[in-house]
Amino acid sequence: MSLDRYSGAPFDRLFSAEQSRALDSLAIERHGIAGIVLMKRAGEAAWRALRRRWPNARSITVVCGRGNNAGDGYIVAGSALSQGFDVQVIQLGPADALRGDAARARDWALGCGLSIREVDAENPMFDSVGDVIVDALLGTGATGEVRPGFARAIEAVARAGKPVLAIDIPSGLCADTGRVLGCAVRADATVTFIGMKRGLTTGAAADYTGPIELATLGVPDDCYAAVGADAIDALQWSNQRRSVPARTATAYKHQSGHVLVVGGDSGMGGAVAMAAEAALRVGAGLVSVATRPEHVAAILARRPEVMVKGVTSADAIDALLARASVVALGPGLGRDAWGHALFERVMAADKACVIDADGLHRLATHRPSKRSAALVVTPHVAEAASLLGTTVADVQRDRFAAADSLVARYAGDAPFAAVLKGAGSVVASPGLASGVCLHGNPGMASAGMGDVLAGIVAGIVAQGVDVAAATRAGVCLHSYAADRVAAREGQRGLLATDLLSELRAILNERER
Repeated sequence: MSLDRYSGAPFDRLFSAEQSRALDSLAIERHGIAGIVLMKRAGEAAWRALRRRWPNARSITVVCGRGNNAGDGYIVAGSALSQGFDVQVIQLGPADALRGDAARARDWALGCGLSIREVDAENPMFDSVGDVIVDALLGTGATGEVRPGFARAIEAVARAGKPVLAIDIPSGLCADTGRVLGCAVRADATVTFIGMKRGLTTGAAADYTGPIELATLGVPDDCYAAVGADAIDALQWSNQRRSVPARTATAYKHQSGHVLVVGGDSGMGGAVAMAAEAALRVGAGLVSVATRPEHVAAILARRPEVMVKGVTSADAIDALLARASVVALGPGLGRDAWGHALFERVMAADKACVIDADGLHRLATHRPSKRSAALVVTPHVAEAASLLGTTVADVQRDRFAAADSLVARYAGDAPFAAVLKGAGSVVASPGLASGVCLHGNPGMASAGMGDVLAGIVAGIVAQGVDVAAATRAGVCLHSYAADRVAAREGQRGLLATDLLSELRAILNERER
């Protein structure tokens, strides 16, 4: 995902399929907006998006299923026909099987002079001849594996090799989780309606949706207020930046907290160096590092502002722990006896802690029985599977449920936040709606990105921000910085250290 992945109406909540249907129903029942009116607005919005994105197109193929998604497709087809386009409509099964508003949309399109080609719903055979294909096969109601007939239609769309506009959601993508339901249309762009579906923002979605445009179709604000209480938060740096405190005129370094970074086993000193510098760049007043002695000189040469202590045994970090406001535990920690001993020492100190990387591996088998200090865990999908005693496939099947399970298993009574990293990172905390970060790009799949994130979150916590707010802000700042660097220099070859100076630039933009 990147800075320009989302367009159209602004949004700050993400809705499930059921919540989206509730929004639709409220608009109809509370405000008297007829269903066919909403459908026409949806189809017209999709048609306008198609014209903007492919201005040179002169023909389209609309592939329709059996529900309201097909009705939206018929509106697109009729709109295109009325503007002189060549229009091919492929209908799976008989067109007269459509009901309700979808049937009304079909009849409207027929009144525009549309002709429909019906194909066998179980074995659809067709060639797409349009310059652009409009995917109106399956909507947000799909939850089980795509049935064989629709799977064959999805294969036919892929074989055509033409650009694809998905209506509301790419067919075969789960609106609630972003999981592919066996197979799915790979769209070049998606226009979604009324509310942003949460499954469009995480999981496999980024590989299937293309850029996403939200059209709210004139649904009144009170409908969103009525449904939004249980929705997922859409996290962006613009709505999280205020969580990072500005410096007062009389600020001094001890007021801004002291981060201790623990890790860097042999050959992995770079991890603690990156985490430490990230904590400084977001405003921590002091940063110390406890690492293998052989890394001390290199870290000081790179960043002399960091206080570095070489440690060979766990008791050597007691004085450092006593001074620290928060510990970033795990970057380059390793899985041998040295790292295990440091992990146990930090856990026994019961300090506010951000755990990443090898620290998470140890946490999975050595969970502390009770904590009073705040805890943040930042696993990628494989680490989350280990923490939950499950598989990567299970975690990816429903990333929201996995993040909630991390909270249930590791939160206890102390303040807690979990970040399930990946495309559409999910942030969860007890008693707070989960959130999805809308920033980030594939270039971030490189070494050290997690170390920088751990340092960012620890640095914000050190400044007195509660862990839920600090984690949300830190995740957004981290991926927003990556997007800005990628926008200037490209995603390929993006390094974790490229983010460090960008963090400072972003934070100071607000304070100027």
